[in-house]
Amino acid sequence: MLRSAFITLGAGLLALGSAQATGLASCESGPQSGWKPKEELTKMLEAKGWKVRMIKPDGGCYEVYALDEKGERVEAYFHPVTLDPVPIAKK
Repeated sequence: MLRSAFITLGAGLLALGSAQATGLASCESGPQSGWKPKEELTKMLEAKGWKVRMIKPDGGCYEVYALDEKGERVEAYFHPVTLDPVPIAKK
């Protein structure tokens, strides 16, 4: 009985952990209603010569997949309120 309770608890914690950030950065950004639109970030990056492929929320940040001004693939994170770059954790 006790063992099954621990298994259930462990499975619940595992599911909770998978709902958290999967990326390499996290932002204290508050509710998404206060975030700047992804389109604003796209325009900012395109003005720097980037070709944005996808932007998605991850860990309270915007995770961006793009080609930079040199044509190199980039995975970068930006704070959704300020649109400032966010440093990523080393793997």
